[in-house]
Amino acid sequence: MIITDDLLTSFLKTRSDTEDICTPLQIEDYVVQPIVDVSPPKWHLGHTTWFFEEFILSEYVQGYKRFHSEYAYVFNSYYESVGKRVIRTNRGNLSRPTVKEVYEYRDYVTSHLQSFLEENQDLKVRKLVEVGIHHEKQHQELLLTDIKYILGNNPLFPEYNNTFIENPISEQICGYTWIDEGVYKIGYSEDGFCYDNEHGRHKVYLKKYAIANALVTNKEYLEFIEDKGYKNSLLWHAEAWDWIQNENIKTPLYWHKIEGDYYQYTLQGLKLLNFKAPVTHLSYYEAFAFSQWKGERLPTEFEWEAAQSFFKWGERWEWTESAYLPYPNYKKAPGALGEYNGKFMVNQKVLRGGSVATPQNHTRATYRNFFHPNLRWQFTGLRLAKDI
Repeated sequence: MIITDDLLTSFLKTRSDTEDICTPLQIEDYVVQPIVDVSPPKWHLGHTTWFFEEFILSEYVQGYKRFHSEYAYVFNSYYESVGKRVIRTNRGNLSRPTVKEVYEYRDYVTSHLQSFLEENQDLKVRKLVEVGIHHEKQHQELLLTDIKYILGNNPLFPEYNNTFIENPISEQICGYTWIDEGVYKIGYSEDGFCYDNEHGRHKVYLKKYAIANALVTNKEYLEFIEDKGYKNSLLWHAEAWDWIQNENIKTPLYWHKIEGDYYQYTLQGLKLLNFKAPVTHLSYYEAFAFSQWKGERLPTEFEWEAAQSFFKWGERWEWTESAYLPYPNYKKAPGALGEYNGKFMVNQKVLRGGSVATPQNHTRATYRNFFHPNLRWQFTGLRLAKDI
């Protein structure tokens, strides 16, 4: 848990950081929802505020008056046990409440929770606040990637922020590290914060394997494209092959071929493709097909965790070959917060690491992200593995 004296500071900084992400936006950017997976920035601002109001202020502050009686309906995401909500596809239809009103809502809830924390020392409440802080940090990452999708699908390819560096060049020497056969402990074991899906620390047996020191680069992935990787059905899962045919997928998301050169939309605008940067915005389907083309494979999440001390991670969420499933003796949290992770443990693949959009002090070696295999609007990449 965050040290008691630092909890309020962490809460206030997290609230401020979210709003800083929105500073470069124009008012028209706040409501756009191009696809179901992308939520409008205004909705993220409201939802992360509702979380604190719903699970802490309304439950533990005597006489607390909600800012608006309908905001629970507007800003609930997927918590079925809490009440009705606007369906996800309709978040972009919310021209009201206005952006101004949502910021007023944020100020109202932040102020009330600050006053409450200055007086309340209850450990249960403080643990809930810590969950809320990390929940908002998750949405900061989603907010950045959603903003990129919104602007990246604007025909003018507008710049979001000319200082945001999303293509760091890895200093890791290319090559492989061999990991010995043996039994390895998996899962969180320290005293700090983690999510419930990291609990159930257990042992796994791994055969000897090798894992790449560096992520696959744009240059390497371009070689796959130029070798007609997207046209070779033998490299793809059946449903993946259907997906690339139906969606006319030929490159990673945000790649554009213009007069013979490849460009990539970034948060700094449209730029020439940086060949040395790690490839990003890949689906699991594409990551798997590339690994097949290379004659190698993706690591399992257990192989990734066992080897993570040997390579630098955090530039891209890294697809693994593991299905998102509970660890042994996993137990969902009681009540509505039990809907946070457990109910999504089906039909999804695990990603490990973090990305350039992940807030500081949020991810760790045991952090388990998860998405459906066709999704690629996050900063997702891949690291290869191979057997003896």
